[in-house]
Amino acid sequence: MPPPRDRLARIARPVRRAVLRRRRPLAAVLTAVAVATGIHAAAAPPPPRIGVPVATHDLAAGSVIAPADLAEADFAPGSVPTGLARSPAGRVLAAPVRAGEPVTDVRLVGRALAASYPGLTALPVRLPDAGMVGLLHVGDRIDLVAADPQGTGASVVAAAVPVLALPPTDPTTSTSGALPGRLVVVGAQPGEVAPIANAAVRYFLTYAYAH
Repeated sequence: MPPPRDRLARIARPVRRAVLRRRRPLAAVLTAVAVATGIHAAAAPPPPRIGVPVATHDLAAGSVIAPADLAEADFAPGSVPTGLARSPAGRVLAAPVRAGEPVTDVRLVGRALAASYPGLTALPVRLPDAGMVGLLHVGDRIDLVAADPQGTGASVVAAAVPVLALPPTDPTTSTSGALPGRLVVVGAQPGEVAPIANAAVRYFLTYAYAH
């Protein structure tokens, strides 16, 4: 019996001759397949994209968004964040936004602002001391305190309310006849809205940091 190596060589010899005889047709078939694959790839439509407004640079909380602060970036379907703000130019940011970050409704001062605080209502409150408001940061928890200007005492009208936004100071306030102080947007329980609004117009409203 011939050695195994000889047997393998004897079997492979006719296969090799058959391949060599058909090498030109095989080459033509492989070339056609490659060309067809390339044509299909070139003709395939690009994947669908969705334009999303993103920040062109870092934006601070309280900023009024200008058109130059925004650019449109292409997102794949399924990757677009929910609550996308379609027309954010001119709106006030309630929280910082990083460059390239999509602008969503929870980042803007508006009704969706309290979405991160279930059960709370976004309530603008004007505190008469703008200097004290300058010490606040978004996310602080404060007690709103109403002090009687006649000196009869003070009381807490809402405890541990979160600061949702600090709109920027209007530079024309001192000359336009608008009310003094500065607005703060807080998250209030439904039952706190009326007492806070009442205190804001009847008393000197200030705050203390909540424990």
